[in-house]
Amino acid sequence: MNQILTVRHMPCPIAQFGRRHGIHCSSSSPQLPLAQAYLLQATSFQSFHMALWPLNRRKSRVWCGSADGSWNELDAIYARCKMWKWKGYNINYFVGGEGPALLLVHGFGASIGHWRRNIQVLAESYTVYAIDLLGFGASDKPANLDFSMEIWAELVLDFSKDVIQAPTVLIGNSVGSLACLIASSEAPENLVRGIVLLNCAGGMNNKAIVDDWRIKLVSPLLWLIDLLLKQRRIASALFERVKTRENLKSILQAVYSNKMSVDDELIEVIKKPADDPGAIDVFVSVLTGPPGPNPISLMPSISIPVLALWGDEDPFTPLDGPVGKYFSSLPSMFPNVEFVVLQGVGHCPHDDNPDSVHEKLLSWLANLPVQTPSVASA
Repeated sequence: MNQILTVRHMPCPIAQFGRRHGIHCSSSSPQLPLAQAYLLQATSFQSFHMALWPLNRRKSRVWCGSADGSWNELDAIYARCKMWKWKGYNINYFVGGEGPALLLVHGFGASIGHWRRNIQVLAESYTVYAIDLLGFGASDKPANLDFSMEIWAELVLDFSKDVIQAPTVLIGNSVGSLACLIASSEAPENLVRGIVLLNCAGGMNNKAIVDDWRIKLVSPLLWLIDLLLKQRRIASALFERVKTRENLKSILQAVYSNKMSVDDELIEVIKKPADDPGAIDVFVSVLTGPPGPNPISLMPSISIPVLALWGDEDPFTPLDGPVGKYFSSLPSMFPNVEFVVLQGVGHCPHDDNPDSVHEKLLSWLANLPVQTPSVASA
């Protein structure tokens, strides 16, 4: 069932502009699906993803510790991170474990740290790589770059070729899933041996969803948001509003089904890096840029095994939305695709309910055909 939220208060430039032009968002507003309600409240529902800004650890290591200064799993992850030069940019990545290669690719605004509940489990049997996409985490955040899905897919593909240099299973969440799909569609034979999609996004932003009534309902405001985000002063005001701890917690709890997973550690990892000067430029570029290739155009070209795990309480890419419906129909059309619904799980299954993800993922990985590392360099 689609979650519903009433927009109650939005004292921001978009609301003021909207009221002057007959667009009202108040306690008397009609109820909207949760994603669109937050879109009106804090630029767009993508603000959740944009809020997940990991701190730039090349500038400071303060963020590596927990709130009380103790050593934790995140510290162990960050301590193993390295830098790789790609097209003149610094790209942050993690590597640990031993066995067949896995590459974890986060969603909008997230980072390596968003895999905090998964890396240790996976590294018991696999060599786990995790990457901060360009514009996120400790990777560079160029201010004058027009971000696109194609850039991120090229990064994933080049990292697999140049750093991993072995047949790899790509595992992505949200837009990270889409980057994995694009990369796989362009990969040399035997470089990618499988794909795991965790609530795959339909595009880089909401422009990709053209046949969902929820998006059509607020399409005038989507156009207005694009226009207003081009104004630096307005974009800055919106970004400052989104990144408060109170808003971050509220947004995350709307996206997560398991509210206990939205802990202080997650909020702190999300909050601190939003102060990075480059964060707002990436935020604006992603929200106002082209959506990029969509899964419907990509999946027919994918012949390797695909596991799609879908949280049934995801308000961003709901099961009854066009993207959810498409993926749920794939097993009947493509024998290489397995689709599994995770009950009581939101948009970020790997952090929301990691045990349910590990149960399905580890079994699926164990049954993948083994490929020799030498094949990938061909």
